[in-house]
Amino acid sequence: MRQRRWLELLSDYDCDIRYHPGKANVVADALSRKERDVLLRVRALVITISLDLPKQILAAQIEALKPENLKKEDVGGMIRTDIPKERLEPHADGTLCLNGRSWLPCYGDLRSMIMHESHKSKYSIHP
Repeated sequence: MRQRRWLELLSDYDCDIRYHPGKANVVADALSRKERDVLLRVRALVITISLDLPKQILAAQIEALKPENLKKEDVGGMIRTDIPKERLEPHADGTLCLNGRSWLPCYGDLRSMIMHESHKSKYSIHP
């Protein structure tokens, strides 16, 4: 069906359509490779930007688990030993995880900083 629409559109023009095999079509190959290089550079840039984040998460988790901040954080149910499903467990980088996901405490300004960075960065998609 799609080919028929293209055929009807191009039938009004006097042109020749020729097939170029993959090795002969150097321009298309160069364009596809060019895109991949740009993506690799952007990925490397994102990795470089986010290296300090685990340290900030760990510092906020340590502060949130102090006895004076524990009631403000409302994590009493998460650290009890009689609820094995919802227990904070250490991750390989030292941060704490809740059910296999990184735990971001409400203590400090960490959550709003992460949201700000992810939405206001010039590398994000959101306007």
